[in-house]
Amino acid sequence: MTAARATSIGAPGYSQTFPSVPESAGLARDLVATVLRVWHLETLLNEAALVATELVANAVQHGSGRYLVFSVGRPAHSRVRIHVTDQSCIQPTLRSPDDEETKGRGLLLVSALSVGWGTDVHTSGKTVWADVMVEAGM
Repeated sequence: MTAARATSIGAPGYSQTFPSVPESAGLARDLVATVLRVWHLETLLNEAALVATELVANAVQHGSGRYLVFSVGRPAHSRVRIHVTDQSCIQPTLRSPDDEETKGRGLLLVSALSVGWGTDVHTSGKTVWADVMVEAGM
């Protein structure tokens, strides 16, 4: 595996295609760190990295296809959007696992760290996204 390379996609944003394997979560974190440094938003790094990790982990575990597309964008001055596209049309659901369960908390974490998250279903799969709020004055 190679290190993440930021590829400009316009408005402003960056995107990278990764293999659908657990190690891609680390590559996604690298891309988030690169993008946030370019945008001088390092204060969001911890939250955004955790959101990226969980979204990629869910796509790897529950999605389909050999690859996923990971993107970081800035749809508004006050928001950074992290999204993962895979080839499964099955939408993720927020769960409430028991204390004994070792899995099922990823979207709870995404929900707690973001100001909103959702799923856009396409004919060839879905995109799961989450928005992290930029602090005032940044």
